[in-house]
Amino acid sequence: MTDISIDINADLGEFEESLANGTDFELMRYITSANIACGGHAGNEQTMRETLSAARDMQVAVGAHPGYPDRANFGRAESPLTPMEIEGSVGHQIAALVKIADSLDMRLVHVKPHGSLYHAANTNREVALAIGRAVKAINPQLVMVGQAGSPVLEVWHSMGLRFAAEAFADRAYDPDGTLRKRTLSGALLEDPARAAQQAIEIAVRHKAIASDGSELPIAASTICIHSDTPGSVAIAREINHRLKAAGVLLQGLS
Repeated sequence: MTDISIDINADLGEFEESLANGTDFELMRYITSANIACGGHAGNEQTMRETLSAARDMQVAVGAHPGYPDRANFGRAESPLTPMEIEGSVGHQIAALVKIADSLDMRLVHVKPHGSLYHAANTNREVALAIGRAVKAINPQLVMVGQAGSPVLEVWHSMGLRFAAEAFADRAYDPDGTLRKRTLSGALLEDPARAAQQAIEIAVRHKAIASDGSELPIAASTICIHSDTPGSVAIAREINHRLKAAGVLLQGLS
């Protein structure tokens, strides 16, 4: 047994079909925090309400998952938005989710940017600051989720915001510590056993094996599973079971 604890998060409420066929709800059985799409890259009032309600029933912590307002590219394309426009859009998205959460007597715990917005915050201080300002204006106690080892965490810390360093179970890392681009082979770890092994390496040994076989040090407090990775439920189940078997305590962000 270990004295290690970690959060497992997943991006939910992004596809109406995933709610309709039960995939999102099944995923919630194996995660501890849900990042809920709130109207930018995906999501609407109905999907937000359904996802929040299910998370409440399953005692999963909830947070906002704002992205570039670009549904055509699912928020995964670069955006020409200015920092002021990013701040306004992110604030609007989070406020929409807060309004519905309030109606359900629920409390948001965290904010995790989506897709290209997430990666832009890693490399562009002005984008990171814009997101931070939007969050501070709504609730400065919200936990900011950003990639472990990225400068974005220090930016948010300097703003007085709380943060959680994130690693990924179902994405391959390149030797420089960045996520392998989705357009390249091997970017997704679709085999549940491989994803679970990476989760164990991250949670217990604080490292990941990069695409060239080298070891990357990673200090993370939350591990992400992408709901749109093929076989995401099987991946989440295996990760959940393997972490528990290793004596790791699974608990949501707070």
